[in-house]
Amino acid sequence: MSAGLCMCGSGKKYAVCCGPLHAGRNARTCEQLMRSRYSAYVLRLEAYLLHTWHPATRPARLNLENDQTRWLGLKIHSREDGGPGDGVGWVSFSASYRSGQDTHTLTERSEFVRLPEGRWVYVDGE
Repeated sequence: MSAGLCMCGSGKKYAVCCGPLHAGRNARTCEQLMRSRYSAYVLRLEAYLLHTWHPATRPARLNLENDQTRWLGLKIHSREDGGPGDGVGWVSFSASYRSGQDTHTLTERSEFVRLPEGRWVYVDGE
């Protein structure tokens, strides 16, 4: 995986894009976290997804090992705030996926906050 392009659609190699975040580095922006979370869904990294989810809205489990969803692509539409000096931000995106024989698109505006220790986390989406 580390030699190929990152599945988040950034055009960068996984080893310099989402890979370091999956290995423990904190995201600098909420968009960077959003991309790494999409890649984590592709790779079924449940522990990473739960770690990057706000404690107030985080589910106990995701059960990704039984999930048959095949993620096909991510498109970021916009980012509002959520930069290195911000405490809150939003990312609007579309993610296409296949479930069974059907292809779908999930469109969401996700909210992120920076925790007191400086780590971005996903709160919720609409």
